[in-house]
Amino acid sequence: MAFENPTREEIADILRNAGNIAVVGLSDRPDRTSHMVSAAMQMRGYRIIPVNPSATEILGEKSYPSLKDIPEPIHIVNVFRRSEYCADVAREAAEIGAKVLWLQQGIISEEAAAIAEKSGMIAIMDRCIKVEDSIALGGR
Repeated sequence: MAFENPTREEIADILRNAGNIAVVGLSDRPDRTSHMVSAAMQMRGYRIIPVNPSATEILGEKSYPSLKDIPEPIHIVNVFRRSEYCADVAREAAEIGAKVLWLQQGIISEEAAAIAEKSGMIAIMDRCIKVEDSIALGGR
């Protein structure tokens, strides 16, 4: 069966109930898409937790080298990594008990989606969380 993203209504529900959002591949460079999207989500009231082994702090939040290093529960794992790295991210997201694996716009990994779904996570691919938040919730 081919992968299908959740409906817009389901995505709205996910965002409405979002707890911590770990952003894998969040850059500390303000000109990068990951930084701009995460800053916008943070300004909309979401808790963003950076995952970047090369940074100690991004957007005023402590940055962690991996998902497993984050000492608090993660609801959404938002991924800004190339497709070939997403299966490993999905496995790590499953290990920490994340509820949603969200691959940003332009990122598609059937393997990562299958890993997420097998682990009980909701998988979303090739969608921008900031755009979906604007559509679903009007930017909160």
